[in-house]
Amino acid sequence: MSFNPELCRNESEVESKLIVQYLLPQLGYTPDTWHQEITFGKIRLDFLAFAAQAIPFVLDANSPLSLVMEAKSPKQNLNNHVHRLKNYLISLNVEYGLLTNGKEIRIYQKSQDDIQLVFQCAGKELDHRIEEIKALIGRDSLKEKKSTDNSETQTTEKNKPNPQTISDPSSETKRQHSMKVIAVYHNKGGVGKTTTVVNLAAAIRKKGKKVLVVDLDSQANTTFATGLVKFDDEDLDDIKDSNILQILQSEEHFPILEVARKSNFSNPEIDVVPSHIDLMKNEQDLNRLDYSRLILIEKLEQVKDKYDVVLIDTPPSLNLYARIALIAADYLIIPSDLKPFANQGLINVKEFVKAVNGFRKQIKKPSIEIIGVLACKISTNNQFVKHTLPKRIEKIPQRYGLNIMDTVIYERDDLAKCSENFQILGNIEVADPISILDFKPSSTSAQEFELLAKEVLQKIGMTT
Repeated sequence: MSFNPELCRNESEVESKLIVQYLLPQLGYTPDTWHQEITFGKIRLDFLAFAAQAIPFVLDANSPLSLVMEAKSPKQNLNNHVHRLKNYLISLNVEYGLLTNGKEIRIYQKSQDDIQLVFQCAGKELDHRIEEIKALIGRDSLKEKKSTDNSETQTTEKNKPNPQTISDPSSETKRQHSMKVIAVYHNKGGVGKTTTVVNLAAAIRKKGKKVLVVDLDSQANTTFATGLVKFDDEDLDDIKDSNILQILQSEEHFPILEVARKSNFSNPEIDVVPSHIDLMKNEQDLNRLDYSRLILIEKLEQVKDKYDVVLIDTPPSLNLYARIALIAADYLIIPSDLKPFANQGLINVKEFVKAVNGFRKQIKKPSIEIIGVLACKISTNNQFVKHTLPKRIEKIPQRYGLNIMDTVIYERDDLAKCSENFQILGNIEVADPISILDFKPSSTSAQEFELLAKEVLQKIGMTT
C-alpha cells in the first residue's frame, strides 16, 4: 500500500485516504482501537486511537497510551493548528498527537504542560518513512512503552518505604485539601441542574473523593434522582421527619451525619442530605430565624473531616434556600442551556451573587468564587454544534462577563435513560436511578462527566 498526497484535495479526503485507509492500518490500529469524531466538551477530535482496546475509553494516567490524529485541508498551514493540538493533548492527558494536511505530517509528544515536535516529513516521503512513524506511534510501539512504564512504576512502588514505618502514624488519614463546598445554581429551571449535580457527584466519587450532596430544592429532584424516594404514598414517607428542613430548623439537633443517607445511585456510594416538599411551606418561618442563613455553614463545619467535596443543588429561584446555599458555598457552577431566557437569567444570577457576597462580607467570609457557566443540555445536531453553539458560547464572557467552562454536557439518550430505571418493592414500582458512569461507562455522556469532574477538581485545587 502506498500514499499519494495528490489524491487528497480537501479535509475529508485527508481523513479518509490518508488516515483511515493508510495510516491507521499501517500503524496496526484495528477498528476496535480507534474512534472518529469524538467530542469531549468543547473539544472535537477527528481521531482518537489507543494502544490497546479501550472500551470504555477513559483518558487518565492509567489509560493505554493514546494518540490523537487531526486532519486539515491541504490549503491549511499546520502552524495555525499547533496551539489547539497542544490544548487537546494536555487537557485530555493524551501522549501523542499527529497533525497533517496531506502535504505534511507532524507528530508531537506531550511533555508536562507543553508539547514537542518529534517527527516531521512531507506527504510524498511518507512511504519511505513509515517505519520511523511506526517506531514512534505504532500500536505495538505504544504497547511496549506502556509495558515498560508499568514495570518502572512497580519497581518504584517496591522501593517506597513501608507506610507503617513512617514516623507520623496518622499521616495516612490526613487530607491534602480542606473540604470544598460547591453550589450548582441558576434561577432558570430546566437547564440540567440536577443532572449535573448527581452525575458530577458520581464522577468525583469515582476519583476517590468523599462526596456529600445536599438537596436544597423543595421539588426534591436530586433526592429522587439519587434513588432515595422508595415510597409511593405519603403514609410511607420516611424522609418527612429527617431531611434538610430539620437541619436548618435546629441549632442543636439533626447533625448532617445523622440526616445524610447512603445512595447506591453511584458505585462507590455517595452521601445525600434529602429534601422534602415541606421546605416550601416552612420558608417564611425559617426566614424569621436569625440563624437560618448560617446554620448550614455551622453544620458543614462539623463534617469537614468527613468529606472532600460537597455539592449543593439549589432551587431555580431567588429565594431563601438559594441564598443559604450561596452563603455556605465556596464555589459556584452555573449550568445553562445557553438559550435566550437562560442567558437573560444570568443577569439575575450576577445580581443575586452580588447581594449574597455583601452578606458574606459582613460575616467575614470571602466572596463566592464562580467556577463558570457550564453549557448543559446542548443539542448534538451537527450543524448546531458547528455553527450556532460557538456563537452562543462566545456571548457568555462578552455580554455577561462570566467565564464559560471548558466542558460541555450534551443532551443524549443515555443520559435520559439512566434516570428512568425502576424496581418493584412489594406491590409498588419505585424509582431506582443510576449514574451515567455506572449505567453506561463507555458512553460519550459518561466521558463528558469524567472531564467535568477533572476540570472542577483542578479549578478548586484538588488535582486528581
